[in-house]
Amino acid sequence: MENGLQQVVTSSDKHALRRIALAEIDNAPLGFSHLRAVVVAGTGFFTDAYDLFSANFITTMIGLAFYQSHVIRTSVDTAIKLSTTAGAVLGQVFFGWLADKLGRKRMYGIELIIIIVGSFGQAISGSGPGLNLLGPLISWRVFMGVGVGGDHPLSSVITSEFATVKWRGALMNSVFAMQGFGNFAAAMVSFICVVAFKGSLVQASNPAHCDTTCQVAADKMWRTIVAFGVFPALCALYFRLTIPETPRYTMDMALDLENAKADTDVYLMRKNPAVAVSDEHFVVVAARQKAAGPKATWKQFWLHFKQWRYGKILLGTAGSWFFIDIAFWGLGLNNSSILRAIGYAGSTNVYYSLYNVAVGNLILSVAGNIPGYWVSVATVDTLGRKPIQMASFIILTVLFCVIGFGYHHLSPHGLFALYVLCQFFSNFGANSTTFIVPGEVFPTRFRSTAHGISAGAGKVGAVIAQALLGPLAKTIGLNHVMEIFAAFMVCGVATTLLIPETKRRSLEELAQTYHGDDELDGVVMENVSNGKESAANQSDQPVI
Repeated sequence: MENGLQQVVTSSDKHALRRIALAEIDNAPLGFSHLRAVVVAGTGFFTDAYDLFSANFITTMIGLAFYQSHVIRTSVDTAIKLSTTAGAVLGQVFFGWLADKLGRKRMYGIELIIIIVGSFGQAISGSGPGLNLLGPLISWRVFMGVGVGGDHPLSSVITSEFATVKWRGALMNSVFAMQGFGNFAAAMVSFICVVAFKGSLVQASNPAHCDTTCQVAADKMWRTIVAFGVFPALCALYFRLTIPETPRYTMDMALDLENAKADTDVYLMRKNPAVAVSDEHFVVVAARQKAAGPKATWKQFWLHFKQWRYGKILLGTAGSWFFIDIAFWGLGLNNSSILRAIGYAGSTNVYYSLYNVAVGNLILSVAGNIPGYWVSVATVDTLGRKPIQMASFIILTVLFCVIGFGYHHLSPHGLFALYVLCQFFSNFGANSTTFIVPGEVFPTRFRSTAHGISAGAGKVGAVIAQALLGPLAKTIGLNHVMEIFAAFMVCGVATTLLIPETKRRSLEELAQTYHGDDELDGVVMENVSNGKESAANQSDQPVI
């Protein structure tokens, strides 16, 4: 038994073993393993954005199909859009906490299963004499939203902990940038559906003239749009369920240095023989975990972050995400309404109205959303996260002021161009960096939880914007709503001052610098040694 135990844990320098494993990840050249991780994680964000932004189209179609006036009420439109966002808040915080408590790998893929089931449930939702469509539809959208929210902390932290230091920001940003393609796909699928059913829609000169044929077409369209979101999630599901645990979690939380090295080899796709795990190994790891005590708890989390030097960073990441999402999702989930308000999709004919809204959203995606994301990918590791985020908030403040105060003096094309610029500088800026920084700046034991809280704060901002934008735009005017957005962007400048620059610094260096955390080089390595001694003392006991 003793010889076997030595074989499992013997190393002349446990510190060196850990440093070597981390160096292999941090200094690995960009390769297929990184591309695979970006595609697997990014497919989830593609699906998330598709499911969220498709609400721009399906609410209008549901109104045509199910309401006597064939126009959906503002309150119902808001409720459908809010439901997914509200579910996302729950998913972000809950999955963020579980990923720190149970491990990244054990949770990854579950959120996609939730999205798949939720999307399918929506697509087959119906109504009857005793049940309105709205009840089951909103319930399924809340359920789906939990999965959408859970994707944020998991994908960010997994990408961060596997990424090379030099290009970590670009890799994380590439995952997040898949939202742009998801937005585009939602508009494209909607466009295809509208064109496919042109014969059923074009005869309706306005929504009030939408006859039975028009209603059936609208019902088929929204269900098709929702159902399409299942396919990309299915494509990524297997790869998420089979991804290895991140070496940092395996070392820092599970205290399993030997398997961490194996996980590194699996991720980097090295052709090494599988490592045989002996009973002695389980004894050693269990002893290490016992020596370390329980994993980080909520009590430890709050004791840590209630100290201003640590708490200000969480306030900076959560506050910045809150303020940018007020504007980004306030606009993004109302693209169709805003396009109509500025005169870009002003036709009353049902077909041409839906057609123009789909084309307008495609233009917004191609001209503003997608370029903004990928310019951020190209520059985030050279310009840095903090300068990009600061510049973004300042530029958006100016743009919202121009739109708000000059609203009645600008042509529809001028307003549309400014709106495209708002989309571009949101994504080439705070909308991207607020996703990246929380996945880097916190220590391993709190990283996913803190990211989930930051992301949840963002979605709370999205809920507030969505709940207020519709009613406020009708009572005080869209121009004044833009002025309010400008004020929130100024607040974002203030919260950006609270976050540090994280570019091209290892996660361990960031944890040590900003959280006084040696990330296992001291405390946990002592637990590793204590675990070895404890296991050796039990070496004459039978292994069960």
